[in-house]
Amino acid sequence: MPLIIIIVSLIALKYFEVGPFAGISWWWIAALMAVAFIWFEFLERLLGLDKRKAHEEIEKTRKDRVKKTFDPHKRR
Repeated sequence: MPLIIIIVSLIALKYFEVGPFAGISWWWIAALMAVAFIWFEFLERLLGLDKRKAHEEIEKTRKDRVKKTFDPHKRR
């Protein structure tokens, strides 16, 4: 996500010609976009980072369900 924020910021700074960013080439920004594309489409999947968050949410739900089921204060 920080990479996307950097890209959007660079696009805005380049477009509005702010300070030293007015002189950078659009190719640098396009290269960062290519890096972001490769990261999100290939490397994240290869490293399993796209599934980690889903697994963490499922695990939290399971732990909450187990706690609710075996909590001695909430038994009938």
